[in-house]
Amino acid sequence: MNREQINDILDMDGEERYDFFLTQVLEEREIWILVNADNQFLKIVSEEDGVAYLPVWPCAELASEYAEHSTELSPKSLSLPDFFRKWVPGLTKDGLEIGVLPGLDGELWITEPEELKRDLQDDLF
Repeated sequence: MNREQINDILDMDGEERYDFFLTQVLEEREIWILVNADNQFLKIVSEEDGVAYLPVWPCAELASEYAEHSTELSPKSLSLPDFFRKWVPGLTKDGLEIGVLPGLDGELWITEPEELKRDLQDDLF
């Protein structure tokens, strides 16, 4: 993925990025998160409303772009079956939402883990 493609994706609005995310994840069958050296995943708490969420990306390049100013974070791939089986129940239990493909506009599509799972499964079958 080149710089222009990355910028075009990040310039999309929240809904367009969400749709792009679904399409890419279904094609590649993986979701990307950021982890630190201790393999702890990045969790963000919104200052505005206190919502805690796990940011996710459809590919390593976009996750790396988000973390470009951090030497402590690196992309990690989650297979779709692992995400459905392990992550969705864990995130739900911990009360974490999912922030899908953060963009440059500060707008973010935040959804419940079960809702993202349903959206992905609806398009899978």
